Amino acid sequence: MELGELVGRRPFPAAGLLLGLTRRCPLSCAHCSTGSSPAVREEPDPGQLVRFVESFTPENRPDVVMLTGGEPLLLPSLVEELSARARAAGSRTALLSGMFFARSRRIPAPVLRAVESVDHFSASLDAHHEREVSRAEVFRAVHRIRETGTAVSFHLTGTGTDDPYLAGITRAVDEEFGGLVPSLVNEVRPFGRAASWAAATRTGPEPGAVSPCAMAAWPVVAFDGTVLACCNQDTVDRRPAPAHLRLGHLATDDWAAVRRRALESPVLRMIRTVGPAHLAERSGVPARGLSYCDGCRALGADSRVAAEAGSVAAGAVG
Repeated sequence: MELGELVGRRPFPAAGLLLGLTRRCPLSCAHCSTGSSPAVREEPDPGQLVRFVESFTPENRPDVVMLTGGEPLLLPSLVEELSARARAAGSRTALLSGMFFARSRRIPAPVLRAVESVDHFSASLDAHHEREVSRAEVFRAVHRIRETGTAVSFHLTGTGTDDPYLAGITRAVDEEFGGLVPSLVNEVRPFGRAASWAAATRTGPEPGAVSPCAMAAWPVVAFDGTVLACCNQDTVDRRPAPAHLRLGHLATDDWAAVRRRALESPVLRMIRTVGPAHLAERSGVPARGLSYCDGCRALGADSRVAAEAGSVAAGAVG
């Protein structure tokens, strides 16, 4: 599965599932959105993760399961098992790694087996990662992973389109791999450890403007096993989770239940179609000067929102 195909599925509701296997990570990158570190050990129950993926069927499954962290390759056996269970139902798996293992000249055998078990492997690389693992070490490891036949890509982050680091690293990737390895490029956002220093780079829409949310498409399994409708890190970490964005929990729900709630919720349909600001205005809920995401999280506190969404977006017509 190549990067273009993976990204192409991103806008489709429930076409993918994001699984956070652990918040633990051997690295301590200054921009880590999840605040991961070697000392943090917060992770879903592995048995519950396996049972959840086992609930996929050929008729009802996500197209893509994205394994993330923290560092998912700290649990290589679990990666293998989840990949095998997903593949049995027809789903494909992708994995994003911070490349801690690249500091060894040889990729440890359990890690290499885990990498071979997935359908796409993405390596994180940016100025902050390079302080933990060198560019040369990452490139060497990616060359070895390509030899296994697994499709690979880079996940690059920087400060914006005028960031000289991004210009240099994208050029270096193309030169190193002959233009055959694609990169997904994002901006560092003020989440996790970056919240204290990264600047917000986008302003929200005008109050009431139609601005569909692209982050409410794929369900996300948080580190405590809660399943959310949104991949915004502040939402994923917030407890109690906003009721309209909570899809279930690994201990009590299977994929069919999570998918049904994600697809059939009138509020989520409206958030994906017109956005939370427009939904709030047409429901008569005051904006209160909240940001786009804060305004979305506040929607569940007013019964008028559910009533308005239900009147427009419930049932087959909705």
